[in-house]
Amino acid sequence: MSEGADLQARAGKWRDDLASWAIPAEILRQAPEEPWIHPVAMFTVDDEIPDSPSHDRARQALPVSGSVLDVGCGGGRAAMALVPPAGQVIGVDHQAGMLEAFAAAADRRGVQHLEILGNWDEVQQEVPACDVVVCHHVVYNVADIVPFIEALDRHARRRVVLELPVTHPLTSLNPLWKRLWDLDRPTAPVAQDLCAIVEAMGLAPHLETWVDHTWGKRVELPAEERVRYARIRLCLPPERDADVAAALIAEADAQPHEVATLWWDASGQSGTRDAT
Repeated sequence: MSEGADLQARAGKWRDDLASWAIPAEILRQAPEEPWIHPVAMFTVDDEIPDSPSHDRARQALPVSGSVLDVGCGGGRAAMALVPPAGQVIGVDHQAGMLEAFAAAADRRGVQHLEILGNWDEVQQEVPACDVVVCHHVVYNVADIVPFIEALDRHARRRVVLELPVTHPLTSLNPLWKRLWDLDRPTAPVAQDLCAIVEAMGLAPHLETWVDHTWGKRVELPAEERVRYARIRLCLPPERDADVAAALIAEADAQPHEVATLWWDASGQSGTRDAT
């Protein structure tokens, strides 16, 4: 198989694997609320951010007062962990509430910041290049992965650092889907699949896996809120809260949160304007 055909096959499998996570139509029709929720409260940034391999790899390539682009930034945890030495942070997100949290976190740290509202594929042309590009917990939402990665690489002068769960972030709910709906859910794609795609693109990725012991402590949501978010994702009505709570205790909370840091040094073919 030629290199181009190999990349096409891997990218096609990534797209198909993500498509397999679609909720069956007969279940989705019963959902009382939109299940694909991303509450802003779960993405806000504490004043002190625990270090991690992802932050370390980004910091290694970041000059003093350098610039950081955070794609799919949420509240800005990936970027704010790099202040200092970062002197400028740029956040891109499709939710205005996330960008408000990003700006507030930057203001608290006294760092120059810029927020850009929109999906990465739609706004990338107006986003400046930066020393380091970070993108945490986003790629499992990206079906057309090759142009997404290419754009990240073009915007980085020094390094790109991705962070993602080793397995799809909704895998932890698979036992609950089985218990409450008798539905078998997918298990692919995984972080190693993305690493292989990046390598097939002619980049030189490094993959490090680790256990994030801080994951469950980042946002101390009340128990009823944790149950509510899980219940919405499971397309169930409020009267099933007790069933969801019991299932969470029995299944999901017992699983360690395995994370992958995927990084590479930028190819140096940036076609975008620099941050100023």
